[in-house]
Amino acid sequence: MGQQPITFLRQVAALCLCPELMKDSSLPRDAKERAWRLLSACGGQSVGSYSASPGVQMVRENVARYIERRDGVPANPDDIFLSTGASDAIVMGTPEVGPQNWMGTPEKWEPKTVQGPQVWTGTPEVDGDPKTGWGPQKWEPSFGVPKSPVVSPGQVQSRECIEDVIKFAYEEKLFLMADEVYQDNIYAKGSAFYSFKKVLKEMGPPYSDSVELASFHSISKGYMGEEFPDSRPIFRQEKEAVLSALAEKARLTQEIFNRTPGIHCNPVQGAMYSFPRIDLPDRALAAAKEKQQAPDMFFCMRLLEETGICVVPGSGFGQKEGTFHFRWVPGLEFPDFGGISPQIP
Repeated sequence: MGQQPITFLRQVAALCLCPELMKDSSLPRDAKERAWRLLSACGGQSVGSYSASPGVQMVRENVARYIERRDGVPANPDDIFLSTGASDAIVMGTPEVGPQNWMGTPEKWEPKTVQGPQVWTGTPEVDGDPKTGWGPQKWEPSFGVPKSPVVSPGQVQSRECIEDVIKFAYEEKLFLMADEVYQDNIYAKGSAFYSFKKVLKEMGPPYSDSVELASFHSISKGYMGEEFPDSRPIFRQEKEAVLSALAEKARLTQEIFNRTPGIHCNPVQGAMYSFPRIDLPDRALAAAKEKQQAPDMFFCMRLLEETGICVVPGSGFGQKEGTFHFRWVPGLEFPDFGGISPQIP
């Protein structure tokens, strides 16, 4: 993404891995204090030592304080588990699944043989209209087991949508797993992040005292850490640079796609992804059928072969019947599609 690494985080990591740098006068005092606190919480004052399976106690206490500030409700450090990323945590938190799993809509569940946790995707009520946006989402499970749904939205979810998911989890006695790694990456005017925990607590009984919830966050999707005075100006500057760059890429993505013939892109409210809809002519549909490929997969493969641009077909995300999409993640620059258009089969 071309983002500048956060200086304070690099300094603390370097000091933890090489404590001899504590003598280096060029490193700020607050970074040394943070590194010393972390090392003091590690066995033998070494980051290479074993820790409890959930992670270093002091770090979990810091995370719990962050969640309390965010949601305004208590957070217990003993409920915090650290992992090597949100994806690994979701896998670890998912029970073993047998050959009999389920798919369907919330109104009708049908058995299907699939492995892995259940992922819910939001199907837009108004598809591909950049003026109306995604509108109210109709949540549909795309694969997995009925006891562990993972809500992993690509767009900013409204409070009403989150409440609907919680109500369904309550009715079906589901263990709810919320992927909230993009909670700091929200750009659209009027959009806001609502944590599942906060909404669940504010809904009150019977939901708050019976729905089981695990929430996932990741330091790889933005920035993290609370600062001491010495490094605060640089930290804020670098943090704002990260968020403003992502917001500008989101604006550019929508603007450029919508002026490209045959491509329609809704506003990118947050995170890093867009989900443009593509118009495919009959000849392209026939060619995809001949190759025994989904039409959007055919388009994505053609795009890759002729331009080197790699995108993900929308058929894997529960897109609306009869429509075709691809998922796009902006890189350093917005690429030239090299004359490739979905209008050309």
